[in-house]
Amino acid sequence: MLVPPPLRSGDTIAIVPTARAITAEELRAGIALAESWGLKVKLGTGVGRKHFQQAGTAAERAEDLKAALRDDAVKAVWCARGGYGTVHLLELIDPALVRDHPKWIVGFSDVTVLHSAWNGSGLCTLHAQMPFHIAAKSPACISSLHAALFGTPEHIEAPAHPTMLNRPGTAVGELVGGNLSLLYALRGTPYDLDTAGKVLFIEDLDELLYHVDRMVMNLKLGGLFSNLAGLVVGAMSDMHDKDPADPFGLSADAIIARAVEGKDYPVCWNFPAGHIPDNRALIMGAKTKLNVGPAGATLSFEELREV
Repeated sequence: MLVPPPLRSGDTIAIVPTARAITAEELRAGIALAESWGLKVKLGTGVGRKHFQQAGTAAERAEDLKAALRDDAVKAVWCARGGYGTVHLLELIDPALVRDHPKWIVGFSDVTVLHSAWNGSGLCTLHAQMPFHIAAKSPACISSLHAALFGTPEHIEAPAHPTMLNRPGTAVGELVGGNLSLLYALRGTPYDLDTAGKVLFIEDLDELLYHVDRMVMNLKLGGLFSNLAGLVVGAMSDMHDKDPADPFGLSADAIIARAVEGKDYPVCWNFPAGHIPDNRALIMGAKTKLNVGPAGATLSFEELREV
């Protein structure tokens, strides 16, 4: 997998909404942050546009993304926000365009579908905080985003989970994954992941616990947990029961633990990435080393090969 060139002061970063509608005002903090790093900011034409919930039709949003990819002055594409709808762009983006214009794609949550698609084209992407709500994120989140974009990715340490026991060990492999719901939605499509020998990362937000179980069982039965090098479980935020008086009986983390019971690869819980203030930047597709112990884990990026 090839890594897009690192950013330098004076480079241009494009902010493109691939899913939900967003205004320039909502991007003010993200724009200011990028400019404080010496970057020029170019807003995609979809900023301020609204087609029901989304920032334009699928064709309009796809054209916005393609325009940013074709623009050689743009060195990175920062997806404006998540929500839902990026999946509609996949069949409208020619993989040759992605390969011919290698540049960072940055985002998480709904942007998971682009991480998976770009993985199929042999390019690394950045699973990291988007400009929307960036003012509420931790200094460590911001630091890791800057470090990854500018070519000096940080080692990430994860403290032990208060209730889940890490499975100790060391794993080396390509980092893949993202939002559980989107990985589940891509199953059986050309954008489905091959996880054999890789380090899988998963996170999610605001799901019913029995929905989590359904998605995790799909991944288990489909073999995605079978031959991993390692598993990294990020924030499983705001998971809940449909009826608290009639609970499902397992937390999201416990559902995942049950699905990987008996496997011999290392498993890390409580990793600082996902829908939380401390959302660290992860280079998807990069060779990764995962060290897991009872007291916590460390994830580092190895042998990055630039385009």
